[in-house]
Amino acid sequence: MSKIDQINELLKENPSDSFLQHALALEYAKAGQEQEAKLVFEKLLSANPDYVGSYYHLAKLYEKLGEEQQAIIVYEKGMDVAKALNDTHAYSELKSAYEYLIY
Repeated sequence: MSKIDQINELLKENPSDSFLQHALALEYAKAGQEQEAKLVFEKLLSANPDYVGSYYHLAKLYEKLGEEQQAIIVYEKGMDVAKALNDTHAYSELKSAYEYLIY
């Protein structure tokens, strides 16, 4: 059984588990299934906008897909959320990636 299958099995028991959704999206991305990863990240952040770690990965995925404007939007939203949560580490990582993209 693949990691994707294992995580999907766990999600059947707890479909709203943000950690598992994030892990699933990362596994999809690692497997080259970018569209599936994007959908999972978007669904996760829609349901749990404070799950700050997913903003970085979703934005990087948008960059990989050539969707730079979407990446910028996600970085900006992630920075806003990180700032509101006083998560300076996440804010710093998002800001660094954002600045690298726009300059």
